[in-house]
Amino acid sequence: MTTTTLDIHQILKLLPHRYPFLLVDRVLDMEKGKRITALKNVTMNEPFFNGHFPHRPVMPGVLMLEAMAQAAALLSFHSLDIVPDDNTVYYFAAIDGARFKRPVEPGDQLTLEVEIERMKAGISKFKGRALVGSELACEATLMCAMRQIN
Repeated sequence: MTTTTLDIHQILKLLPHRYPFLLVDRVLDMEKGKRITALKNVTMNEPFFNGHFPHRPVMPGVLMLEAMAQAAALLSFHSLDIVPDDNTVYYFAAIDGARFKRPVEPGDQLTLEVEIERMKAGISKFKGRALVGSELACEATLMCAMRQIN
């Protein structure tokens, strides 16, 4: 069993996302064709906290889902031995069973755990969880599609 880690510089070479929409800071563990564990450090400097909510900042649930999808993209690229170029896009195709169990606040470290359920013809299905410590913050089944554009 070979595992892989990625720092922010390696992540930036693989994902097209940039501030304020890059939601993966580090990959702790990635097993080709199986799973990934990644981190998102949540700080008060996140731009979404200005409006969500000024009196009690909470990370929007859809951004937790997006963070899991970005981790899933990294896992897909690694599993398929692909280094994406400017013509490679990775789209959300579906989100099922999304559940939000606890708020994520400034100072929290969000651990993203994503497992491959199926990969076929450029479409992948994943089971994702986002945790703060040992507490489940969010879970969902994600489907993503990798496509080439011109």
